[in-house]
Amino acid sequence: MKDKMKQKIWENIKKVRDLSPLVHNITNYVVMNSSANALLAAGASPVMAHAEEEVRDMVRISNSLVLNIGTLSKKWIDAMKIALKEANKLGKPVVFDPVGAGATNYRTETAKDLLNTGEFTVIRGNASEIMALVSDNLKTKGVDSTVSGESAVESGKLLQQKYKCIICISGKIDYIISQDEIAEIHNGHKMMSDVTGMGCSATALIGAFTGIINDYFEAAISGMALMGVAGELAVKESSGPGSLQIHFFDKLYKLTSKEFFDTIKLQINRYV
Repeated sequence: MKDKMKQKIWENIKKVRDLSPLVHNITNYVVMNSSANALLAAGASPVMAHAEEEVRDMVRISNSLVLNIGTLSKKWIDAMKIALKEANKLGKPVVFDPVGAGATNYRTETAKDLLNTGEFTVIRGNASEIMALVSDNLKTKGVDSTVSGESAVESGKLLQQKYKCIICISGKIDYIISQDEIAEIHNGHKMMSDVTGMGCSATALIGAFTGIINDYFEAAISGMALMGVAGELAVKESSGPGSLQIHFFDKLYKLTSKEFFDTIKLQINRYV
């Protein structure tokens, strides 16, 4: 099963390069450039559009929708709701990044409001963000996690049961949770946390894979695996966070099958 999934992931990476899915992002000012560049380097086509007047039209021509609440404003939230409802109407996948959930009441309530507005395909966040969607008492440190990914797994399972979607918890170990299976990806490097927008780039990459793969558990694993492997290999060529970002984009662009299979560390287990 594990080796079969690794082969599927590599085939999916090639499929993104071949098909170049259009990913509609309603995301935040901080990460627009880095998320767009990550998608381009992986072979996808990004569009960043948040005006209420055009989001319906953009959803119609896109393969998937990514919603990211990193920099909040009422108009952007309204646009997200319009786009979400349109994507649900058309049966298109929606990936949600509840950036900073738990940091402020406004941010947490906005995330929960969006979750109650429509259906999501994948929710990706760090451990604190995922737990904040379950517990009203958890506080995050800005957009950074204050707890380990492992400690958020039970919260992730509860979210999966409630919203019937794939839950992805990123951290030292990435956990991807379906209705009855949990995947662990043991890749990446701690230096990646010193580059802003890495988590948001992971969400955008998942958006690319969900746009062309109907098995959303497999799609989320593929996005996080590509992210972790590319980041881990890029660190080896980097002298610090600045050069890491450059090498990360390069590695997304030219990752080889040998590099992928030599580096990927994946576990998948049933939990029910």
